Amino acid sequence: MCFSAGASFAGGVVISAVGIATVRKVGKPTQRLFAGIPLLFGFQQFAEGVLWVTLRASGYDWLQYVATYIFLITALVIWPVLIPLSMWFMEEVKKRKKILAGLIVTGGIVSLFYAICLAFYDVTPQINGFHIKYVDEFPKTLVDIVFIFYLVSTITPLFISSIRRMWLFGTLIAVSCVVTGIFFAQYLTSIWCFFAALISAVIYLILNESQTKVPAEAWVGRKSS
Repeated sequence: MCFSAGASFAGGVVISAVGIATVRKVGKPTQRLFAGIPLLFGFQQFAEGVLWVTLRASGYDWLQYVATYIFLITALVIWPVLIPLSMWFMEEVKKRKKILAGLIVTGGIVSLFYAICLAFYDVTPQINGFHIKYVDEFPKTLVDIVFIFYLVSTITPLFISSIRRMWLFGTLIAVSCVVTGIFFAQYLTSIWCFFAALISAVIYLILNESQTKVPAEAWVGRKSS
């Protein structure tokens, strides 16, 4: 997270608690991956909390290394595939499911690119004021291009989904990305993940609402879309 170790750990606890409650709301096996998103965000925030501690103390280089790569692998490698895949599992409209399948492939390519970068290029986390900046040696031109596809694979599926209120989740994620890009561009990876972690609480509301029976007419209209 972007402020301090305490804030990261507190955020991790809160989001993890929401995640546990969200998992308990699962009504279908196809919802499990989506329901697990807040828990993964919580774990990611704990990792950055550990990173804060190790950056301010000496003698924990190995732990700093582990925490750095747990955070970055989650942010750059896991999310581009997990988001569209979780939407694909829940989707019941065939046309939308096909589009989501394409986005899974796109996300897979993005994940592969970042995995290669993490394997072959150095990344150094630094504390700048109240933020953590990840200084990397990734090929900048390619990163700028791939990041566009990163956004496509992580945000677009939320608008393609026919699940009620999913558009709200997508809108909040998109707005948080824009705000972070404008005001905290140097710390995008850290701060956007923090915003997304908090926003993931909306998943609880989406699954809670999904437990409510939908009128047959609504289902007919949805399936015909």
